[in-house]
Amino acid sequence: MSYKIVGDSCLDLTREMREDLRFQLVPLTLQVDDAMIVDNEGFDQAAFLKLVRESKECPKTACPSPEAFKKAYECEEEDVYVITLSSHLSGSYNSAMVGKNLYEEEHGHKNILIIDSESASSGEVNLAMAICDMADMGMGFEEISQKILAMRDRQKTYFVLDSLEYLRKNGRLTGLQAFFATALNIKPVMGADHGVIIKLDQARGVGKAFARMCEIAVRERGDREEKRAVIAHCNARERAEQVKKELERLGLSREIVITETAGVATLYAGDGGIILAM
Repeated sequence: MSYKIVGDSCLDLTREMREDLRFQLVPLTLQVDDAMIVDNEGFDQAAFLKLVRESKECPKTACPSPEAFKKAYECEEEDVYVITLSSHLSGSYNSAMVGKNLYEEEHGHKNILIIDSESASSGEVNLAMAICDMADMGMGFEEISQKILAMRDRQKTYFVLDSLEYLRKNGRLTGLQAFFATALNIKPVMGADHGVIIKLDQARGVGKAFARMCEIAVRERGDREEKRAVIAHCNARERAEQVKKELERLGLSREIVITETAGVATLYAGDGGIILAM
């Protein structure tokens, strides 16, 4: 069976995946002051970070329209898997669902699975790569759907950022958490509880925070069968390599993938941010 993976633009594809015709991204739009930036292949991370640094206003995002998702479903592939940002963080999931309804009203039934990743960035990538693995093993739509939703429920997402300010300003954190992280150089180790951002621990300085994040991730992973971890970084390749080495030091012997953040994750993670999904 032929298949296609559709993601919103927080599905931070690796360079190899960007060249893979099985993937299609439906972009969100980023707003910094009066500038409207489409989060597509033309996204310029350095220019965007400069805009954000110079702006006095909080940058914002707008999810894709249902029509944009509907158009992505109008393809030759028989099976379509759609991976979106956590529905607690964005309207992408709801937009994708409405797009499915619009598609079926016009074209009739098609195998379309909409997955609320309950994550972002590397968490979306991890699910996408798992779908490819299952399809390559010859699994059909129903089996893949069942297994990928079960994996989504087991998956954990962790992140350490230099600043929580943009998450706070967009209503994702309390001001108290952001204040202490900034004022005392205490770096929180954050995670997600079914898509809702939570604080897991903290450490003084970013290096210790990365080490603590890895410890928590490896401990919580246990003996799960998933065979990879995905690290997304915002302009911080050396930090991503540091996290990879720490995971390997802690005994994680399976595949570790490193990818770069595109626009949405860059906005929320900020320069130097690291997002880990396992």
